[in-house]
Amino acid sequence: MYKYEHAVTDVHQPFSSNDTAPAPPFQLQVSSLPYLIMTKHSKNNTASSIFTYAEYKKLDYGTKKQRLGNESMRRFDACALCLNRAREPLVCNEGHLFCKECVYKDLLTQKNAIKRQKAKIETLKQEAEAERARAREAARERVLLDFEKGQLGLGGLSAGSSKEATNETKEDDQKTGTKRKNPSTPFSFSQSTVSALTLQAEEAALKKIEAEQAEALKNKLPDFWLPSLTPTHTAGPPPQTLEEIQTQMDSFKPVCRGGGQAVSHPLAMKNLIPVKFTFYNASSSGTTEDSTKVKKDDAEPMCPSCKKRLSNSVLLFLSKPCGHVTCKTCTDTLVRPGKQCIVCDVKLKDKDVIELKREGTGFAGGGLAETSKSGVAFQG
Repeated sequence: MYKYEHAVTDVHQPFSSNDTAPAPPFQLQVSSLPYLIMTKHSKNNTASSIFTYAEYKKLDYGTKKQRLGNESMRRFDACALCLNRAREPLVCNEGHLFCKECVYKDLLTQKNAIKRQKAKIETLKQEAEAERARAREAARERVLLDFEKGQLGLGGLSAGSSKEATNETKEDDQKTGTKRKNPSTPFSFSQSTVSALTLQAEEAALKKIEAEQAEALKNKLPDFWLPSLTPTHTAGPPPQTLEEIQTQMDSFKPVCRGGGQAVSHPLAMKNLIPVKFTFYNASSSGTTEDSTKVKKDDAEPMCPSCKKRLSNSVLLFLSKPCGHVTCKTCTDTLVRPGKQCIVCDVKLKDKDVIELKREGTGFAGGGLAETSKSGVAFQG
């Protein structure tokens, strides 16, 4: 690189023959420009001062949503637990369909889990009661030992007992005109004093144990700054005693798993209703058969009145007393006005007609079209 020095003092003075022209400055070659000019680093990902929408979508944090297609939808006659075509179908009062074997097994599993939790609470209550008894016995022994040491003059009295004795002595000294009582002998025994001290020590020991048990039952959040451990406004206060936990466990009952955690409701075996689909056999047209009979693989459910093939795009209704399934059109035009089943003529009430739940068809207006999965929120 050339060193440029301007030796001419007057820019208007022409150069003489003896003067030397100044050296030209260094000129860059055009071919060297791409190698010397730096790129814009501010356009790279995560280099901006803000978190862009595209960068946020690339993360695995937060609630994930996915649009569902027709292949992701459960059939209207499929079990909500095993997702296969229901065998001996049963339905709850909310319209969720199950296999008989699946729903019985699920109810039994939930009942056994509740029984195990209740047995665990009973064990904890017994352990707590035994701990109270041990603490009460230890407090009683300590009071008796301290009292015996104090009576024998071994300096075993507590600080509170020493202060009380000193105050009594000062009060006796301040009194004038009365004869001072003889001090009790070292071997005198006062049952009332021992009982009072024992009761006081037992109460202090029980309060300490209750405080320790309440502290152990609290739901602590040591890492509250973590998104997964952040408390919410819907979370209730933690139980303080075993009695409160037992009260909560007594209210627990088996729930229906057909609608998910958000719309779960209590479920009992006596509330399950058998479902009777009417099937259409394609091999022999015009032949119908009930679900209780043996059916072929190509049999498809249909409406017993209008012979319409049932699918996820058809709203279905069940008659609770008899279990027959009809489409929405036949239910609104025949079943509800006549208040009887169109198959077996059983009398029906308005509450006896319930809608069978379905997931959807895959279209935006055909029921469930999007699913979501809750995750840890991004707090960046």
